[in-house]
Amino acid sequence: MLGQVIRDLGEWLTGLPPLGQFVMTFFVSMIPIIELRGAIPIAAAAGLPWHLAFIAAVLGNMLPVPFIVVYARRVFKWLKDHNRLAGMVYSLEKRALNKAGSVSKYEIIGLFIFVAIPLPGTGAWTGALIAAMLNMRLKNALISAAAGVVTAAAAVCLLSYGITYGIRAIT
Repeated sequence: MLGQVIRDLGEWLTGLPPLGQFVMTFFVSMIPIIELRGAIPIAAAAGLPWHLAFIAAVLGNMLPVPFIVVYARRVFKWLKDHNRLAGMVYSLEKRALNKAGSVSKYEIIGLFIFVAIPLPGTGAWTGALIAAMLNMRLKNALISAAAGVVTAAAAVCLLSYGITYGIRAIT
């Protein structure tokens, strides 16, 4: 099912001009859980050149990070104080703190590694949430997250475009 959705989105994106593909990649990379790990393969399927997909995905994935680091704790506190979605907030905090073990031990390097690993449950959103829960300085969180996002984007680009070019070569 997910494969079909990606194919359908790729077909739709193929009909867009490159600027439209760039903008769509930018916005898809801002979506939690999907992030650049989903945006780059979609861009590759749509035919967006790898360097444009890389730039759009990195920029889109990093845009929410400073806001999450700065405001997540305040928003969570407000939601808990007003009993709105308190259960969801406690669940998000628990998940972030469960993943924060190695990040808290190695702080800047730990956050970089966590964000750089292109697996489900890791990435800029969760990394920023962990940084907020650990009260990391914004500057340190941004540097670590940005380095991790660039590393993850490079890995996903290599994988996505390598497979895409390979498939095009044999067909």
